[in-house]
Amino acid sequence: MAHDVYHARFVVVGGGIAGVTCAETLASECPEEKVLLITASNLVKAIKNYEQTSRVLETFDVEEQPWSQLEFKSGIQVLQATVSSLAAQEKVVYTSCGKHVHYDKLCICSGGVPKMVPGNHPLVVGIRDTESVKDFQNKLDHAERVIIIGNGGIATELVYEIEGCEVIWAIKDKSIASTFVDEGAAQFFLPHLNSEKQQAHQIVKRQKFSIDRCKCASSLNGFALGPDWAAGQCMKGVKQTSHHVFVKYEVEVSMVMSPEELAKAGLSCQTPDLFRKGNNKEEWPVYVQLTNNCVYGSDLVVSATGVTPNTLPFLPGNNFEVAEDGGLKVNENMMTSVPDVYAAGDVCSASWQLADLWFQMRLWTQARQMGCQAARCMAADIRGTTAPLDICFDLFAHVTKFFNFKVVLIGLFKAQGLGNDYELLLRVTKGEEYIKVVLHEGRLVGAILIGETDMEETFENLALNRTDLTPFKDHLLEPGIDIDDFFD
Repeated sequence: MAHDVYHARFVVVGGGIAGVTCAETLASECPEEKVLLITASNLVKAIKNYEQTSRVLETFDVEEQPWSQLEFKSGIQVLQATVSSLAAQEKVVYTSCGKHVHYDKLCICSGGVPKMVPGNHPLVVGIRDTESVKDFQNKLDHAERVIIIGNGGIATELVYEIEGCEVIWAIKDKSIASTFVDEGAAQFFLPHLNSEKQQAHQIVKRQKFSIDRCKCASSLNGFALGPDWAAGQCMKGVKQTSHHVFVKYEVEVSMVMSPEELAKAGLSCQTPDLFRKGNNKEEWPVYVQLTNNCVYGSDLVVSATGVTPNTLPFLPGNNFEVAEDGGLKVNENMMTSVPDVYAAGDVCSASWQLADLWFQMRLWTQARQMGCQAARCMAADIRGTTAPLDICFDLFAHVTKFFNFKVVLIGLFKAQGLGNDYELLLRVTKGEEYIKVVLHEGRLVGAILIGETDMEETFENLALNRTDLTPFKDHLLEPGIDIDDFFD
């Protein structure tokens, strides 16, 4: 049986943010060269409304669109197929459909696979892509109570968006949203856990296409959700109440059980005090035992505990160096240890000498930045030159939204790696803003800004310029003070 054989100067694997950004940048940098994108889904992630708000900070929307639209717009050839293996020495990517793809330069942007809680219960769902969101919404329609496991961005957004349903939020940390904010910011958010959502200040809705996944990709994990993924989605259970959240701190999941397994184990189910008057249901479809030995029943369990790099099809038979977190090690040119193979996004681990104020988090902003950097380096390499590392890798910067508040994270925003050798400046206006600045040797090295502070660009410049703030630090966060006046 003859196999379909493809040849392209540049081949990119993955239709997520990193892969599409890489392919589009390659098409722009090298319009005369053939760029081929391999994606398992008939939908790809496209970036819309991109705005560089400062030297490092950026905002954009993510829109799902048919890959045919990407082909038409960018001239990129798209092959819808699942990668089964890579023969790096021969420079061939093999697909499960029997197609062979030959490349000169390859970029792996295969994303991550959701970590799931122990067990394989049908009422445990992971939130990773649009398909998993639809599955969750269908199950939530009939739910009175949901247990959410995890403390990252997806879990935090879910807790805020779910209505008409009791929520038990189980986290392994001492404070909520600890992946992104410190304990002080968590305290700022706490009053909004069970408060009514203010319709007048709702997050701007982001349009998404809703197109069925093709049969050949129906069992595959899709690509990561983009910014504000939950906005505009219907997240409503069967109860008439709006917000009802109960947090269990410093716990993880020991076991997920059916009613029969619960009875066989001789365990009893607890009901949080917050819910006792609202629900006297005697039997639940699924039960979760936590590491504090408490058992809670619910209609649905959401596993939102992060992702692991999706390297499986590429490792066998190839000499990739793999980081401790499971990602493909890449240098500052986004090159792996295998010649002519690059990687970007969740699948890779930054393994060069990192800038003092930058570190890797598997975020959509970094997926875009890494995809763009990989493309520039691939294009430069075929010209016999090198591409400099973009300034975005000099300073960590991320913009998101939690509990309907704008959240800006800059540099070492939780004093990561500083030990006890740092100083904090803090300004809090209850219900309006939370501003924390991290100083090290008199210089701004990190900040958390919650609310409409309009201070992010100034703080970014102070961090990038390594400005000595010792003479001004006592006035840095005074309300009504224009910080720029200090540096005129």
